[in-house]
Amino acid sequence: MKKINTWMLAEAGITLAMAWVLSQIKLFPMPMGGSVTAGSMVPLLVFAFRWGGKKGIMVCALYGVLDFVLGAKYSFHPISLIFDYPVAFGFMGVAGFFGKKTIGMVIGTVVAMLGRFACHVLSGVVVFSSYAPAGQSPLLYSVLYNGSYLLPELVISFVLVFLLLKYAKLPEPRLNPV
Repeated sequence: MKKINTWMLAEAGITLAMAWVLSQIKLFPMPMGGSVTAGSMVPLLVFAFRWGGKKGIMVCALYGVLDFVLGAKYSFHPISLIFDYPVAFGFMGVAGFFGKKTIGMVIGTVVAMLGRFACHVLSGVVVFSSYAPAGQSPLLYSVLYNGSYLLPELVISFVLVFLLLKYAKLPEPRLNPV
């Protein structure tokens, strides 16, 4: 593992700030948590692509903690605290394991969002099953609820990542340790 340097730390801070600001631009908020945002996952994905999966997971999980601390609270259940925040957002960093080529970034974006989706669904089944309409399975309820905002979020992230790939050259990270 390469040494952590000040450039990476500065970029991590900027990434967290950008993701948080974009998460506050809610295109469609959900009643019990989650929302379609103005591409709030894109800074996290870009960080993961630039610095790799390990550092990506670390920063993305930190974003999950930040989201819990600064955001609205819908549950304090231990499963929700773990799977809706650091684990779900930590999955966004997994995108960094898919490489820096276009196909790797495309697959990485989809896999990262699917991992996040799976975490939210698991949490929904355990924590929010009582909200399922009578006769509907908690799993189906959780899939429908979380899919209703994460599918549009995936599309927005995918489009923005594609546009970045097409029109912006992501510079290589600076690796001079301090």
